[in-house]
Amino acid sequence: MTQLRSQPIGKTGFGILDWIERIGNKMPDPVTLFIIGALLVLFGSHVAVMVGWQAPHPTNDGDFVRPLSLLTSDGMQWVWLNMVANFTGFAPLGVVLVAMLGIGVAERSGLIGSLLKIMVLITPQMLLTPAVIFVGIMSSMAADAGYVVLPPLVALVYAKAGRSPLVGLAAVFAGVSAGFSANLLLTALDPLLQGLTQEAAQLLDADYEVAVECNYYFMIASTIVMTFVGWGVTHFIVEKRYNAQQVKEQISHAGLDDPDESHTDEIMSSEKRGMMWAGIALLLGCIGAGSLIFLPGAPLADGNWSGAIVPLLFILFLIPGIAYGIAAKTLRNDRDFARMMSETMASMGPYIVLAFFAGQFVAWFGHSNLGLLIAVEGVGLLDDSGLPNWGLVVAIIALVAILNLFLGSASAKWALISPVFVPLFMGLGVSPELTQAAYRVGDSCTNSIAPLNPYLIIILVFMQKYMARAGLGSLVSLMLPYTITFLIFWTALLLLWMGLGIPLGPDQASLFVEPLVVNGG
Repeated sequence: MTQLRSQPIGKTGFGILDWIERIGNKMPDPVTLFIIGALLVLFGSHVAVMVGWQAPHPTNDGDFVRPLSLLTSDGMQWVWLNMVANFTGFAPLGVVLVAMLGIGVAERSGLIGSLLKIMVLITPQMLLTPAVIFVGIMSSMAADAGYVVLPPLVALVYAKAGRSPLVGLAAVFAGVSAGFSANLLLTALDPLLQGLTQEAAQLLDADYEVAVECNYYFMIASTIVMTFVGWGVTHFIVEKRYNAQQVKEQISHAGLDDPDESHTDEIMSSEKRGMMWAGIALLLGCIGAGSLIFLPGAPLADGNWSGAIVPLLFILFLIPGIAYGIAAKTLRNDRDFARMMSETMASMGPYIVLAFFAGQFVAWFGHSNLGLLIAVEGVGLLDDSGLPNWGLVVAIIALVAILNLFLGSASAKWALISPVFVPLFMGLGVSPELTQAAYRVGDSCTNSIAPLNPYLIIILVFMQKYMARAGLGSLVSLMLPYTITFLIFWTALLLLWMGLGIPLGPDQASLFVEPLVVNGG
């Protein structure tokens, strides 16, 4: 890393980026952050009791919210007796693991990688840039596939077309990273965030329910809008940085006449066969899912089918993944099937460890009443400030975009801040669904320049294939126009959405809720 940063190209070595990286690398691991947070709740709850902190109850007139100390005999008994339940009852844990079982088979059988590859290769040159950005955004169905499969493939496609491979690399990386939260389909991110949002909302309203698809309409629109925004940035800014001679040097440096490179831009017969059978399987799966929902007397025909989104997501990835694997001969027997699922769960090991400590933190925060107290007091302060709802939304987008430079995990960040901001904004009339949508905007836009993005170095290696002296400053200068433009236009889209009062998603995906009245105000 140090060697790469010491070789800036022109004015692309940014001192501020080195400072961000140094600070970010000194941040504790997310697991450690949750341990620290849990300990702060443990001791903070006792201090809150000692100082007599209380606040008017938000729903029961005349009552007061008071903290519960976790350091008393009763408090510690609750901590020990509920440690396992806090983990197994951590809302995002089960839904994410179930969804990933199906997605993992689709990814490891080769279905998702082949789908992304085919979509890029069959696209006409005129539409190549918007196509690769769109495919990059859609690749969040399986994030690893998007980061690893698409950048080298797209760079090669651009080079073969006589265009700058670095431009193709930048465009697809913008879609994969800066457009991460958007998609035309529900992904594993939706249930992950929904579970945390619901737990945070229930600190203020124990009966509040957040649907998995609560941001679905907004994310569909975001996919379309960000594709066009990325297209404009690529055409008017990024592609104009390289003249014909520079493009020729990039292509020549990669040695693309090497015959070993030729197979990467061809669609193999096994991939075509696998995609055909996967398509048939997906069609049959959709028909089966529709019959469960729409046929009279069917198991999900009572209107509560949204609760089955995660199992349906599991099946609609699993069945095409199996069909592809059998047809492409990447899945030969039941042992391969079990191995793919096992490897997926093994890859989720860090998340499971994180979920254990996050579950303790969230549960302790709620049981101690600190979350409710902070929300009520915060509502009073912000209500007195007169900051409008749109100002709150812009503020959290900006906060998350900056925080993303130091803490990369989307789930870790949301688990840390949702217990504070979701109930706080609820008290001011901003729905948990809208707060979650604002979080997704801020969390996505700075992914492409975040030093702690683990895939940033992989992209840098791909970049150095075409420009040997490229360093971190070179990569960030390439991606910075996307970050800034995505942040501006995506924020504007959410504000427009609020102004028009369009639902964020089906059913319960509201924009606003009834604000609290604090201290008789």
